[in-house]
Amino acid sequence: MAGITQPKPGEHVNANGVWDLLQNKGKMTVFSLCLLLCADLLDLAVGYLTVTIEPLPPVVVGETVTLKCNFKTDGRLREIVWYRVTDGGTIKQKIFTYDAMFNTNYSHMEDYRRREDLVYQSTVRLPEVRISDNGPYECHVGIYDRATREKVVLASGNVFLTVMSPPNNISVVAENTPAPFSRYQAQNFTLVCTAKGGKPAPSVYFKRDGELIEVISYTPASTSEQGGGSAGVRGARPLISRDLDDTKLQRSLSLLDPEGRAARLYTESPSRVHTQGQQAHEPSPATEVIPETVVSREFPRWVHSTDPLYYFSHTHLPQSDGSVVVQARLTWTLNPQLDNDALFSCEVKHPALSMPMQTEVTLAAPKGPKLFMSPTRAKVGDTVRITVQGFQNEVFPEPLFTWTRVGGRLLDGSAEREGKELILERVPAELNGSMYRCTAQNPLGSTDTHTRLIVFENPSMMKNTQNPNNGASRMDLLGLTWMALVLTVTVELT
Repeated sequence: MAGITQPKPGEHVNANGVWDLLQNKGKMTVFSLCLLLCADLLDLAVGYLTVTIEPLPPVVVGETVTLKCNFKTDGRLREIVWYRVTDGGTIKQKIFTYDAMFNTNYSHMEDYRRREDLVYQSTVRLPEVRISDNGPYECHVGIYDRATREKVVLASGNVFLTVMSPPNNISVVAENTPAPFSRYQAQNFTLVCTAKGGKPAPSVYFKRDGELIEVISYTPASTSEQGGGSAGVRGARPLISRDLDDTKLQRSLSLLDPEGRAARLYTESPSRVHTQGQQAHEPSPATEVIPETVVSREFPRWVHSTDPLYYFSHTHLPQSDGSVVVQARLTWTLNPQLDNDALFSCEVKHPALSMPMQTEVTLAAPKGPKLFMSPTRAKVGDTVRITVQGFQNEVFPEPLFTWTRVGGRLLDGSAEREGKELILERVPAELNGSMYRCTAQNPLGSTDTHTRLIVFENPSMMKNTQNPNNGASRMDLLGLTWMALVLTVTVELT
């Protein structure tokens, strides 16, 4: 109809403002006026309801969280229900309900130890939150329909609860250990720092002697690309292979024996040692520990005098509980002369920590292995165990142990054996006075320790050897006695 104008979008018209609208906008159709009046009457019948929830700051595991549902309405409250949303919003788990009709509240988490407390109708407190509490939550508020007094009108709001967890474990290990000491070839060395239990993932960095290390980030290569078991560096500068110093090489080779070992300060056939008060032919009951011989360390020109380049990489491994395991790797060209006794620390920063977590290791070559022999007084036929029970210093990384017999092969015929313990089963008398060498080495250095085995005679074995027919003679004697008794009985009967 010409001359009729409609209200502007968003303009609300009620009964009191109809005549003002007609005066300002012109005449309206009866149909348009009825729609406006019906909408206003519908609002009055249903009631007014809005729900809002204030955002929550991140919380730390173990803290108490309050979920507050704010709502405004001019209707009569029916109920307030809190839900926890999981699986990307597909599942809503009811956790708490307030029933306004009966003025009661109850938890739906009885099977998981009730932890929810109602503070005031729509406010719920969660004490000692866990990582599993992380996620979205919804508050649903229901009021009665004014028209029917039975139908419930719902409105909802949502909030996301972020639960942080500081790392609960941090450790530093050397990669690919135990490993031998290399005298004439440069090798990579890698420290691996592992931080567990953090959510979100913490930041990890390394320090040397208390100073932050400047690193070059790189992407770790796959296992197939690394090959050989040595630490691989993709995109990093390769190790420089420098020519060996012929002078130092010849000097070092002159210190080696035919087997490639450093020359020993002790004879291959050591003389027996006698204790005071014993006869010359009787050996000491205690095994003799020969003082250690530290292998001379000769380093050719591949050892760099300038500061090394440190390469850094890290990986994140998500866990089922929502935490993240972070592994950080620090790789550089090892210099045993400069890196020995160097203090490396791994520090972890996390928003849930007031100060960084830290663990540290000191790189150190092994010195003076302490050997223990059991039994201390070995007899022929005994099983002898020679065990490394420690060092004169704290050793890192874990050393590699190698056992050899000076001047011969081991009892089982092998040239050498690895491990912290050497086992000699049923030792014969021929091993009396034999000497054994324990070589302990890690990428920072190598050291040797000797011990001599003294084997005593076994009285029980000697007795059996001297009287092999004792049992047979006793049987013969019993047989003759029995025959004599039979003859005596026969004579008396006849």
